[in-house]
Order: sequence, then structure tokens, then C-alpha cells
Amino acid sequence: MRRSARRRRTVTAYRDGDTLVVLIPATMSRAEEEHWVAEMQRKLQRTESRRASPARKSDEALLARCVELSRRYLDSTTMPASVRWVPPMRTRWASCTPVDRTIRVSERLRDVPSWVLDYVLVHELAHLRVAGHNAKFWALVRRYPKTERAIGYLEGLSSAAGLGITGIDADDE
Repeated sequence: MRRSARRRRTVTAYRDGDTLVVLIPATMSRAEEEHWVAEMQRKLQRTESRRASPARKSDEALLARCVELSRRYLDSTTMPASVRWVPPMRTRWASCTPVDRTIRVSERLRDVPSWVLDYVLVHELAHLRVAGHNAKFWALVRRYPKTERAIGYLEGLSSAAGLGITGIDADDE
């Protein structure tokens, strides 16, 4: 809880690690403070649960998400043999090996919004049909409606963290 003499009416909250920080006007009563802490905690939890993808829980959940995404965007024509979380990769967000139909996803993506993780999975699923990054490949990937938005998110994340990752795969343009 942080009280501010400059703050007049607004209440805001954010997470700092595992700590919930609530900013309130200094003039609020203890009862108002208790109300707003509970309200902001409820709002933040609702936002976080909406944002979290069940695929983050395990490799099996990640595989199940791939099956759903393949069904929805790729006509169920690309099914991986396995999908797993791996330690952070130096130059990629994810990779796949079409020969054995395996997909590996960097643990750096565990905390991204679910629509970004879905894009990465669709991207890798498309590689199970088309190895390179040609027009046919991008036509498949762009069936996912948030492709451009997710690419922008990943570029921003890479830049902000100083990772130098320019695409999903090492040979992305």
C-alpha cells in the first residue's frame, strides 16, 4: 500500500514480483483503503487469469494446445509428435524438427500473453508442412488472426530485454 499526497482520486495497482502494490490518495480512510485493496486485487487476478494460457502448465498441455490450434487454423493437417518447454534459447523463441515432428518452445515465453504463445505455436506447426519461410509458409501462419500483432510483441520483447532475437527461427527474415 502506498499513499500519495499528490494523488487525488485515482487508485492503481500493479505487481512488483510477487507483491501487489496499490497506489491510493493519502486522504482515503482505512475503510476505503481496505475496499480498494480488495477491489484491485480482484481486478488484477481476473486480468492475470484471463491472460494466462493453460499451455504453460506442462508439455502435455502445450501439445494439447497445438492440437487445438492445428484444428482451428491449419485444418488439423499438422500434428506434432511432441511439444516441450526447453531452457531459454540464445537466438530463437522456438524451433521444430519436421523430420521427427518435434517442437521446442523457449521458457522465455512462459509469461507472454496467450495470443503470443499461440502465434509461436502456429508458426512452428506451419513448419511441419513447409520447412522454409516462403509465401506458402506465411500464408499458413497468417491464418492466425493476431500474427502481425504477435510478431510486433516479440520484437519489442527482444529489444527491451536486449536479447537480439529477430524472429521465431534463426533463419527468419
